[in-house]
Amino acid sequence: MEIFIVCVFIIGYLAITLEHNLKIDKLVPALLMMAIAWAGVAFGLDGFTTWFDSGAHHLVDGFANLPLHDAAHGVRESSKAWWFEHTLLHHFGKTCEILIFLVGAMTIVEIIDHFDGFSTIKSFIKTNKRKTLLWIVCILAFVLSAIIDNLTATIVLITILRKLLSDNKDRIWYAGMIIIAANAGGAWSPIGDVTTTMLWMGDRVSTVKLIEYLILPSLVCMIIPTVIGSFLPAFKGNFEAPVEESKPNSKGPLMLYLGLGMIVFVPIFKTVTHLPPYVGMMLSLGIVALVAEVISSRQFHMSDVSEELDEEQKAIQTHGVVDPTAAESGHHSSPTFRALSKIEMPSILFFLGILMTVAALESLGLIYMFGNSVTSNMSDNTFVLLMGAGSAIVDNVPLVAASMGMFNLQDYAVDNHLWHFIAYSAGTGGSMLIIGSAAGVVAMGMEKISFFWYLKNMAWLALIGFLAGAAIFMLTVG
Repeated sequence: MEIFIVCVFIIGYLAITLEHNLKIDKLVPALLMMAIAWAGVAFGLDGFTTWFDSGAHHLVDGFANLPLHDAAHGVRESSKAWWFEHTLLHHFGKTCEILIFLVGAMTIVEIIDHFDGFSTIKSFIKTNKRKTLLWIVCILAFVLSAIIDNLTATIVLITILRKLLSDNKDRIWYAGMIIIAANAGGAWSPIGDVTTTMLWMGDRVSTVKLIEYLILPSLVCMIIPTVIGSFLPAFKGNFEAPVEESKPNSKGPLMLYLGLGMIVFVPIFKTVTHLPPYVGMMLSLGIVALVAEVISSRQFHMSDVSEELDEEQKAIQTHGVVDPTAAESGHHSSPTFRALSKIEMPSILFFLGILMTVAALESLGLIYMFGNSVTSNMSDNTFVLLMGAGSAIVDNVPLVAASMGMFNLQDYAVDNHLWHFIAYSAGTGGSMLIIGSAAGVVAMGMEKISFFWYLKNMAWLALIGFLAGAAIFMLTVG
């Protein structure tokens, strides 16, 4: 049955990798392989001889000799069925913590966008020189991705670029550099990338040490490609921005600074209260949503309250009750509900499928035993570097999820250098191919960037940045 479950993972992951060729969204194979893998665990439970206790981070002693069901009904650790239910609930709970955290962050970002807050960033760009624009967008990508994650930062900056550069042939060069800078910026922040968030919420790294160890390597990973890129022909000369006719939202700056500030507040809240990060994210979302609702309510009452009252009076006179569709339309005018309707639920479900599938492999002890064989045959740094290169080919989420089960917390404690190196490599290694990161995939779709164009023009810059940052990490940390 172990072979069957591994084959399910391999086939499912191939389907995810070939998403664009198969024309099937990656969440579909992710959910299918999750359900089939856990069904395989359930059917083969009686025949398994090893089981990994994720809470204690070691293999369960004497698991092969345990009965399938507990005759005493409810005695802890007395049957394979108890371990199955306990482990499934443990992994589902840990996965949901990450997903709820991401839902909160995505909703805050959508609320900011509802008030056109990100257009405020455009006011920081006051140049007509291509080289200066390159440095501005790369620095913004590096900083923004550490706050609102690398995927969102890429979307925001490419959207702004469209208002500055009308020619797609010019924008794709900047988009490629944004991918490198955004992935570098997401690596040193606990909220900058899904993988760093996973390590942070899994108590592998702390906020202070993550920033302390990775800010310099990540900065080098961004600066060196940008310096080299400054000498490329695409970034020489001047440009002329098209005239913008739309009027900015007066509440945009307020919601931008409030939203970004409340996201940054989350790690502080966790440090002070020691509560799980999703609690702080829900607090931040509640505050941002409250302010958004108050602002929207005032705008609504100033402009449309009289019309709304007239409509209600007509409905009462005609039907004797208020028309439920009117109440529904008012409900959907809420910026919070609009933001919730726009968040990337396919991405949330994809993460659910991937993380729970890896959890099934971990529960059987396969990942743990693989990790032992790896560490006995190569150094930790070599393995992590290879994992960084691998993240350019396959998604970094399952790679990091697997690595968290490979290395025992008793041997690699919280803030061990291994975890920080994994965060760096998984976060920045994906820049070497455009399909290697969420930022690259979204830029590929927005600007129609060819895989081979990126491979020819950007991959070597990303590789130089990745290796330079890795060298700085190993020199400074040891």
